Amino acid sequence: FIRRVGWDERLVNESYPWVEKQIIHQPKLAQWQGAFKDSLLDVGVSPYNGFTYDHIHGTKVGGTLFDRFGRRHTAAELLASANPKMLTVLVYATVQKVLFDQTGRRPMATGVIFKDENGNQHQAFLTNNRRSEVILSCGAIGTPQMLMLSGIGPKAELDKLNISMVLRNEFVGKGMADNPMNSVFVPTNRPVEQSLIQTVGITKMGVYIESSSGFGQTQDSIRCHHGILSAEIGQLSTIPPKQRTPEAIQAFIKRKQDLPHEAFRGGFILEKIARPISTGHLNLVNTNIDDNPSVTFNYFHHPHDLQRCVDGIRMAAKVIQSKHFTNFTRCDKPTVEKLLNMSVKANINLIPKHTNDTKSLEQFCKDTVITIWHYHGGCHVGKVVDPDLKVLGTNRLRIVDGSTFNESPGTNPQGTVLMMGRYMGVKILRRRLGKAAHV
Repeated sequence: FIRRVGWDERLVNESYPWVEKQIIHQPKLAQWQGAFKDSLLDVGVSPYNGFTYDHIHGTKVGGTLFDRFGRRHTAAELLASANPKMLTVLVYATVQKVLFDQTGRRPMATGVIFKDENGNQHQAFLTNNRRSEVILSCGAIGTPQMLMLSGIGPKAELDKLNISMVLRNEFVGKGMADNPMNSVFVPTNRPVEQSLIQTVGITKMGVYIESSSGFGQTQDSIRCHHGILSAEIGQLSTIPPKQRTPEAIQAFIKRKQDLPHEAFRGGFILEKIARPISTGHLNLVNTNIDDNPSVTFNYFHHPHDLQRCVDGIRMAAKVIQSKHFTNFTRCDKPTVEKLLNMSVKANINLIPKHTNDTKSLEQFCKDTVITIWHYHGGCHVGKVVDPDLKVLGTNRLRIVDGSTFNESPGTNPQGTVLMMGRYMGVKILRRRLGKAAHV
């Protein structure tokens, strides 16, 4: 990935440890994860690479934001390394748009309008130093939305909402992609400890196999939220916004009570497609930055993506039926069809289901696809930003986030997105002070 995006490999390798040392930890492997690890190796996802941050083929244990006490560490803690005299953080400020001076040959960012916790609007301006700049880090969905609301984007998109055009760029909001995730539920005859993704199988067929466990410990817990797979907390992004009604969510919650308790007492095996070919687009719904835009990812639009999903589900089924997993779950060896039917019924998106058609893995993939929140694209290098991530056709405006990616790096892009800030900051500073500058 680093070579494909043209980054300085040496500087990248200096920037990653800077993040890792401050907020990343080695997880204590849960029993479920241990059985999952042995099963991956059993079905040929080898070699075992142990605990590592490196993205290499085989089975590994990755880093986690949770420390040994179960406390979650966030990117905000990286601020501890900053010079407080050089930094002001407005915790409850929400940027509304970027401001531009359009009197010159190219529009120049001059500051932003932001809203405070009381809803009052303010303006923040750059200094007269020509090196001062506005840096957008709103994410793959927020950044193209922010650009368009600020007047940079496709003409038709701006015209339909009467947004004054600052710079026409037909590529803003285009090439949006998300890594499809499909999961197979695994019932157990006993409660298992909760575990987020710790072990991962990085296959050579372009699919990552991961697992999580312990959604609930009692029969009552089936009425509760279940994290990554909960409709109640908004895991409905695979369907059109108008269909994500409160009534539809309540109907799912009611149906969920009829599901086997074992489905939530155990866990699930998921597959995530690496580097999906299918892409979509982002469109504004209105001019309110607080309202989500409309995003179409076109999951499985390209047949190669669908085939890789099928391959991933087949691999997940082999893992589930491995002796290591069946010995741990203490369940009879279930048929693949039975597991898939349970998974279709328990899936939390609102796509119409084909519960009698699970022999078709293609249909299973289409019915059960959900997001793993690894959105990327919308402000690609060479189309919206240059190789230094400066917005093309403007001055003093840069983007540093996943909207510039053509792919989501690694099994989880979080580490790379965190690293980007350090990388770009050091790169810019060294360019100004000389390559020998130590940061």
